[in-house]
Amino acid sequence: MIYRLVWENLKHRPVRTFLSAIFIGIQVTLILTLVGLSVGTLGQIQQRSRGTGADIFIRPPNSSVLGFTGNMKNADKLEALVRAQPHVKLVSGTLVQSIGNFQSISGIDLDEFNAMSGGFHYYEGGPFQHPDDLMVDQTYARAHNLHPGSTIVLGRPWHVCAVVEPGKLSQLFVQLKPLQEWFSATNEVSWIGVQVDDPANIQSVLTNLQNLLEDYKVYPLQDLLDQMSVNNVPLLRDFTRVVVGIAVIVGFLVVLLTMYTAVLERTREIGILKALGASPAYVMGILVREAILLAVIGTAAGILMSYGTYGLMLRFGPSVLTQVIVPDWWPITLLISLVGGLLGSIYPGLKAARQDAIEALSYD
Repeated sequence: MIYRLVWENLKHRPVRTFLSAIFIGIQVTLILTLVGLSVGTLGQIQQRSRGTGADIFIRPPNSSVLGFTGNMKNADKLEALVRAQPHVKLVSGTLVQSIGNFQSISGIDLDEFNAMSGGFHYYEGGPFQHPDDLMVDQTYARAHNLHPGSTIVLGRPWHVCAVVEPGKLSQLFVQLKPLQEWFSATNEVSWIGVQVDDPANIQSVLTNLQNLLEDYKVYPLQDLLDQMSVNNVPLLRDFTRVVVGIAVIVGFLVVLLTMYTAVLERTREIGILKALGASPAYVMGILVREAILLAVIGTAAGILMSYGTYGLMLRFGPSVLTQVIVPDWWPITLLISLVGGLLGSIYPGLKAARQDAIEALSYD
């Protein structure tokens, strides 16, 4: 009976119920979109790292997991030194050059990179022919409507020669030597990939290189992938916590306003209930249940709206950002909504429970 009463109370004011659920849904969508972007973008970086085919990565001393600060000079000598170590099968250096808007372009030695990664699958066009040729992955090509023969300005004009499969190192590829010359980075690379002759030898090669190259950062692939998670990126982790905190506050304020207004509008109804013998706990329970129902409806609306942001990001968002749907966060957002809703219902509920039946019945 009480649940039917709760439902009828919400149905009696559909516009207010709808708007309250939408406002709660917006904060749920905000959380799911942020987490989806973080997980999706880092997942793409992980996939591209795997796509290189390297077992070990050598990076500059001051580089971070998601970026590079400075390059390694005398790349030819450094690569030759690594290549001469026992059990090292292939070595390939790459120059990563930022071109703004969180996007970068990768200079590769195509033959070395193909040998290590297994080669590109070409959807359109073919390998480099000229110094200013640019290969783009399918995701970037679709987002910018590029095809072989297109010209695009990324720091300087480039001519698209191929559209390749995504998931290998980068979205944009040019030849290593021309990129080094154009950006005054002759004989410099941002990282060196190392492929070992047998997976059983990875640890021994890793230990050898760490001892040999004490001034550089030498990672096995799995360690690099493990560091590319939201919890290991302080900026994303802290930002997510801030957004979750804001979401709780928004949910609290929305429910507080909704329930407080409901108590004022239903003063006489509450008086009738108390005159009929309803206890303060009973009245309080009605409002708490309404808040819980609003939180559940709002969470469901927020989950549905997150599919909308997923579609918008896919269609209009920058290609460097990838959003995924994160079902494992649905219970978390529901819990956040419930916490905000319950906190928001406490004061209106106590106000309703403490009303005097006679004063409530005389309320106009």
